[in-house]
Amino acid sequence: MTGESQGKRPSVFSSKKKTGKKNDTQDPVKNFEKWKKKYNKTKVRVKREKKRTKKPEWQIERENIKRLVDKYNEINIKEAVKFSDFPLSKKTLRALLEAQYRQPTEIQRQTIGFALQGKDVLGAAKTGSGKTLAFLLPVLECLYRQQWTAEDGLGALIISPTRELAYQTFEVLRKVGKNHEFSAGLIIGGKDLQHESERIHRTNIIICTPGRLLQHMDETSTFHASSLHILVLDEADRILDMGFADTMNAIVENLPKTRQTLLFSATQTKSVKDLARLSLKDPEYVWVHEKAKFSTPATLEQNYVVCELRQKVNMLFSFMKSHLQKKVIVFFACCKEVQYLFRVFCRLRPGLPILALHGKQQQMKRMDVYNDFIRKKAAVLFATDIAARGLDFPAVNWVLQFDCPEDASTYIHRVGRTARYKEGGEALLVLLPSEENGMIAQLQERKVPINKIQVNPEKLTSVQQKLEAFLAQEMEQKGRAQRCFVSYLRSIYLMKNKDVFDVFQLPLDQYAASLGLAVAPRVRFLNKARKLREGGETAPGSAQDDDSDQELQRFRAQIRGEKNTPASTKRITESQDEPSEEEDGEELSGSEEEEETGASDEEEEAADQPACLSFAPDEDEAEDEDLRDMDLLTVKRRDVFGLEEEGDEDDEESDLKIEAKKKPEKESKFKEAKKALKRNFKVNTKMTFTEEGEMVQQWPPLQRTAVPAGQEEEEEGVSGINVEEARERLRREDQEFDKQEYSRKVKQKHREKRLKEKAERREASKRQKEEQKEESGSEEEEEEEEVVAYLDHSDNEEEFDPSSLPDPDKHVDSELEDQNREASGKGPRKRSYSDSSSESDPSGPAAGGKRTRKEDATGTASQPLDTGLSLAEDEELVLHLLSNRS
Repeated sequence: MTGESQGKRPSVFSSKKKTGKKNDTQDPVKNFEKWKKKYNKTKVRVKREKKRTKKPEWQIERENIKRLVDKYNEINIKEAVKFSDFPLSKKTLRALLEAQYRQPTEIQRQTIGFALQGKDVLGAAKTGSGKTLAFLLPVLECLYRQQWTAEDGLGALIISPTRELAYQTFEVLRKVGKNHEFSAGLIIGGKDLQHESERIHRTNIIICTPGRLLQHMDETSTFHASSLHILVLDEADRILDMGFADTMNAIVENLPKTRQTLLFSATQTKSVKDLARLSLKDPEYVWVHEKAKFSTPATLEQNYVVCELRQKVNMLFSFMKSHLQKKVIVFFACCKEVQYLFRVFCRLRPGLPILALHGKQQQMKRMDVYNDFIRKKAAVLFATDIAARGLDFPAVNWVLQFDCPEDASTYIHRVGRTARYKEGGEALLVLLPSEENGMIAQLQERKVPINKIQVNPEKLTSVQQKLEAFLAQEMEQKGRAQRCFVSYLRSIYLMKNKDVFDVFQLPLDQYAASLGLAVAPRVRFLNKARKLREGGETAPGSAQDDDSDQELQRFRAQIRGEKNTPASTKRITESQDEPSEEEDGEELSGSEEEEETGASDEEEEAADQPACLSFAPDEDEAEDEDLRDMDLLTVKRRDVFGLEEEGDEDDEESDLKIEAKKKPEKESKFKEAKKALKRNFKVNTKMTFTEEGEMVQQWPPLQRTAVPAGQEEEEEGVSGINVEEARERLRREDQEFDKQEYSRKVKQKHREKRLKEKAERREASKRQKEEQKEESGSEEEEEEEEVVAYLDHSDNEEEFDPSSLPDPDKHVDSELEDQNREASGKGPRKRSYSDSSSESDPSGPAAGGKRTRKEDATGTASQPLDTGLSLAEDEELVLHLLSNRS
């Protein structure tokens, strides 16, 4: 057994050793440490290999760009349902997703492919169809393909006709391009020009208006567009219009020929002349709704109403009162109309907020109005045509065209502010009876569905009396109403389509009454045009044999093209600061108020319109202030370098006369005073009437003269001023009046000095008496109630009644009496004693009654009686009475 046991032990021990090794291999801690060491070695090796084979980021980016470019030719418009179906960069797709842009619109689907391939595009689509995004995405992708940086300068240029549209485009660019590293700038008027000049040369994408861009091209030395890749014209038909013609021609000359050009608008131009100006090469024309039944959105309900001119203001107020919970845009023809009606309707309080947007406001004010109207749920915006193009106001319910638009294109852009994308909206056009036939024919030709409706006259609210009350209370409002009247008539007169706009058919008196004016203002340019029309002239510039207008007609003919010689033209760019308005705004005066045409507020907004040339002044200067705008869109020309051929002497003389006269300056106070004197106006005068009915001038005070009236008359035939007589007359007037006035002032000064010294002496005596009273007060308290007094200088030593003496408690009252007597000029009161108590009670102290302090306090004592005798006689009289009494 022992042997077996000894033989089994080694097996037992050996089994224990095997299990120990097995436990070591299954220990999780030791296994994890081994795995960790092995993992770290592998990680270091893989990292080393990856670092050895890793490509730089720029190379990876270039490969991604190449991959995208290869897909450009494979774009299938029909299969592109989402933006991710287009070969766009990841940065752009991520920004689109964050901005909630997922599905492209029709204009975006058809134009993005051509734009990515580098082709020139002319895109046209209805309002609210997403044209802004259709050209912003190709701009971002173009610069991304070129790996554009700030050091490369300007790469993309986007031009908009109005500042508000440029601002809106810039905000959309900030959303969709925030993941890219490009720099973008908003270059518009009304901002700091120096601030823009310091940064514009490092800006990759510029969104601007034409005027400010041309100003930087002329004035900023570090700015150039030689490396431009893509040019975008938003609302291209408006930018290529006559208002921006000179400015756009100057801008295009500074741009490189090898560039891509994109043109977008709701009413696109097909003019070969315009396309040649921009150097377009085989452009792709994309008109999404060319075959559509209507040229306006299908969700837009359009109506028009025929209204008399005198009822238009009443109809507008009634419309606002019946749509208090709606968001409405009201379009007007000119700025003055917006300014006046905005202030008046704010006073009428229709019940919802009213805002105004026009070209006379400062830029920051316009931005505030734009953002404020976007935020409000119910409001009315009074606007000119600067708000008619491209602006995307959310949830606009109504577009009311208070004044007839210039043409059908303007109408389409105005109503496009509502019914955006897939939303609905309503539009109302207000027409005069003379405008109905011509305007409706234009709209039907442009495939605009519009229905005629009637206005219930019973629901119209008349505000004419309230307007008259406002104008009677405020002269400033009356002036605005007059300027509104003249500006509206000028805008009608300057319209091209005379079949629709005939200013001579308008009832001027009724229109003035509807604005609150008692009398229709004088419209000089209209009177002049009526005279020309009655005289048989067809245009303001036609020939006439009348001698009074020969010089004017010759000047017109010369400007209209009789001398086609090279001349330098002065470009007018946007000023840095725009005129302000009171309370919006500051009002223009004089000739500046009447220079506003109102025909196109967008031209005024961008300050790119050529200067309107004023006529040569006639004898009546005031009459010609209104004639300056009759020759519209003409250019001032001067022979700066002497290039013009020598003309006739008559032409040169007329040029010299015109050059000397044609300076429309702002009227100074001197000129206004001169006019007032010429018309015998007496300003700032106040007249009163006496009881007899005579008129007396109170203000200004009349200067009296010391010279008799007969001496002032001069002999007949003698002119001028006699200096010697005038000097002698002034000398006598100095003696008569000036010296008297001087002596009067000196006497008055001396009198004031005496009164002051007298008051000081009175105060000093009063203080001295108060001190004496305080000193004697302690002694008087110890005395008995009845005091026995003896008269000085008396021979009789017998006693007398002390009640006849003045009461010591009456010292203050007597002192006040003395002061009153001195102030009244009667001098000091005479000292006297009386034996009687008062007039009402003559038997008081004289009857033997004794007065006490208590009686004096109750006021029963009378004032001392002045006997008119001397002191010695008074003493004798008192002693005699006392002796008789005893």
